[in-house]
Amino acid sequence: MSRPQDPQRPLFPFGNPFRRMFPKGSNLSPKLVDLLNTFEVTLAERLKKLKPADSEHVLSLSWMRYAMESLCAIHTDIKTLITALELPVCDWDDKWIDVYLDNSVKLLDICIAFSSEISRLNQSHLFLQCALHNLEGSSKQLTRARLSLDGWRQHISSKNPRLENCFAIMDNLAETIDLPKIKNSPKGKVLMRAMYGVKVVTLFISSIFAAAFSGSMKKLMDLHVPETLSWADDFTDLQALVNNEIRNIFSSGRITALKELEGVDTSVKKLYPIVQDGHVETEVLQYSTSDLRLGTERFSQGLDLLAKEVDSFFQIVLTGRDALLCNLRVGGNVTNSVQPNDSIGGQSVR
Repeated sequence: MSRPQDPQRPLFPFGNPFRRMFPKGSNLSPKLVDLLNTFEVTLAERLKKLKPADSEHVLSLSWMRYAMESLCAIHTDIKTLITALELPVCDWDDKWIDVYLDNSVKLLDICIAFSSEISRLNQSHLFLQCALHNLEGSSKQLTRARLSLDGWRQHISSKNPRLENCFAIMDNLAETIDLPKIKNSPKGKVLMRAMYGVKVVTLFISSIFAAAFSGSMKKLMDLHVPETLSWADDFTDLQALVNNEIRNIFSSGRITALKELEGVDTSVKKLYPIVQDGHVETEVLQYSTSDLRLGTERFSQGLDLLAKEVDSFFQIVLTGRDALLCNLRVGGNVTNSVQPNDSIGGQSVR
């Protein structure tokens, strides 16, 4: 995790992790090269599409939803690769399994923290709905509206303790991002290199969400990847654009990086002195109320759509983990259970 005094601190001070993963003289078959190339080309394309045409779109709920949607697709891509590799679980090194299972637990915990924060933000909608209802009534109801706006402010400024746990998990993932050394397994080398890419992008997007939800750019990470990777330039460009924009947002003094939440807060600030004053101009009140209503609807709808994507990601990680554990128990082939798209649209975990 980057620190305020050193925002560009490298996360990989020990050099290129692939020097151990792909030592000189290790040859991959044309089929394995093709599989790895297909995965990495697809990863690069997904990173290109994630780059916003306008930096102003960074940390809008619609962009965050697309970022999570892209992450779901990338994790589905790794399932597709595992299937194509035809690598039975019995051939998996214990270290690979340990890394996969440990990382999957951490990702599930991160998803739970993000879902918790989205739910907390969504609860603020009740305060706004109550305020909007009373803004159309008598002077007595305007007092109630002001109290609802006060409640909204207090709710939004409160902290979510689950996010703190999420930050510690992300730090641990960053420290262990260098995957284990692979010996005498060309398929294992392909799998671990692909998983490295998935882990980097997952950590990058998670750090963006953490910064947005926490209201602090100290949660941003600056990840450095080997230049030899075909997707390195696309990742570096995307990371630089997004992280710089987020830092600019917080440097400007805004209370939140979320665009839609900032819009609602601006409407509340304009409306509050109007309802606080005993003399209310009807036209001014109606205009401000309409502005708040539109912002509230946009914010609530954006949160609902984002929540669905976070849940989809949770399901993808969970089913991939369950499939591996199932195959470990029965001694079967991982490709029999880990199929792409098997968890999208699935039922929520009980």
